[in-house]
Amino acid sequence: MEIKRTSSSNYKSMDIETKTMYNGFWDHLKEQLLNTLPDFTCALKLLKEVKENLLSLLLPHQNRLRNEFEESLDMDLLKQETEYGALDVPHLSTHILNLMIMLCAQVGDEAVQKLESMTDPVQLLKGIFHVPGLMKMDIQGLQPYLKEHSVQYEQAKFQELLDKQPVFSYIPFYVVYLLDYTTKWLTKVATDLTTPSPSSPASPSSSSLAYPQSHNGAIQAYLNLLLWDPDNDKFPETLLMDRIRLQKMESHLHQLTVLASVLLVARCFSGNVLFNSPEFVDKLKCITKGHSAFCPLSRPQETMLSVREQVSREIHQGLKDMDLIALSTSLIGQLQNIAKKENCVRNIIDQRIRLFLKCCLVHGMQESLQDFPGGLSLIEGELAELSWKFFNLMHHNQQVFSPYYAEILKNIIPPAQAHETEVESI
Repeated sequence: MEIKRTSSSNYKSMDIETKTMYNGFWDHLKEQLLNTLPDFTCALKLLKEVKENLLSLLLPHQNRLRNEFEESLDMDLLKQETEYGALDVPHLSTHILNLMIMLCAQVGDEAVQKLESMTDPVQLLKGIFHVPGLMKMDIQGLQPYLKEHSVQYEQAKFQELLDKQPVFSYIPFYVVYLLDYTTKWLTKVATDLTTPSPSSPASPSSSSLAYPQSHNGAIQAYLNLLLWDPDNDKFPETLLMDRIRLQKMESHLHQLTVLASVLLVARCFSGNVLFNSPEFVDKLKCITKGHSAFCPLSRPQETMLSVREQVSREIHQGLKDMDLIALSTSLIGQLQNIAKKENCVRNIIDQRIRLFLKCCLVHGMQESLQDFPGGLSLIEGELAELSWKFFNLMHHNQQVFSPYYAEILKNIIPPAQAHETEVESI
C-alpha cells in the first residue's frame, strides 16, 4: 500500500473512504509492532518512503548527506535486521530525526523538536513521515541560494563560531590557537613529512614528492583520519561533524582488507580455474562480508573461524565438481592467520588500499580508477565505492576549511620546505 504524504489541513478535506484507508494503515502498523513477535512489513514500507522523501530534499551537490542517508537507511540491511528480529524502531526513529535536523530550516526544525518528545513508536513514525513535507516547502525557497553559496555558507558559520571565542581573537594567527586539535593533527603530519625516518625513507611510489609539503600534509592528514584511535577525543574541530562517517569508513576499510586478503589467499590455494567464475567469487564475497558485518571488529578470530570453514568448504566442493585435485589443508590455517594484525598478506593489502585512497586524493578519482593496485582487482567495485565516499567527504572539507589549514601549515612548515603556503585543491 503506497501512502501519500498529507498535511493536517489536507487531512481535514479527505473524503470518508480515504480517511478510513489512511487510519487503517496506521492501526495495522500499530497492531504489527505490538505483536508478541513483531511484524515489520508495514514499517519497512514506511521507512522506504521516508528515505525517498528525505533524499528528494537534497541538493545535487550534497553527496555527503546523500551517502549518509543511503548508509543509515539501507533497506537490504534493515530487512535483514527484521529477519533476525533485531530491528530497533525507537533507535532507528531517533537516528532519522537526527538526519532530519541536518536538513531542517526553521519550520522543519520546530516540527522535529516536537517529535523528539514522542515515545509511542507509531505516532513517532507517523510524524517522521509527515515532516519531510514541511521541510521540502521550506527548503525549496532557499535552494538557488544554497546551490551557489553552500561552501561560503559553511565557512561563514564556522567563522562565527571562532569569533565567539574570546581568547587570542586579536592575534593575526589566532586560528592556530582556537583550532588546537586541528593544529596538533596537522603538526604531527608536518613533522613526519619534514623529518623522515632514516630506516624507512619514503619512496616515490608511496608519497607525492612532486607536490609541495603543504599539499602533502593536508592529504596525509586526511588519510590519518582512517587510523584514528576511537578512544582519542582530540579530534580535529574542522571534522567533528564527519567523525561518525569517518569511523564507518575506517570500519569499511578494515572489512575490505579482510575480504581482499581472503580472496587472495583462496585464489593462491585453488588456482585461477575457480576464480574465473564471477559467480564463485561473488559467493565467497557474500560469505566473508556476511560474517564481517555481524561480527564485531574486536573479535577477528571469531569472524575468521566462521569464514575459513565456509570458504574452504566452497572451494573444496568447487574443485570436486570439476574433478580437480582436493584442496590443501594448509588453506584453513592461512585463512585463520588473516585475523592476526601482523599477517603479511593482510598488511600488504591494507597498505595498498591506503595507497590507492591517497592516489585518489592526489590525482583525482577518474584517473585513479583506471589503475587499481595489484591484489585488489577482486574488490574493484567495493573499493571504488569506498574511495568515492572518502574522496567526496575530504574534497568538500578541503573546500570549506582550506583557508584555515593553509594558515596553520604556514606556521608549522618552514618556507624552504613548504615551497608554497597555499593548500592546493584536491
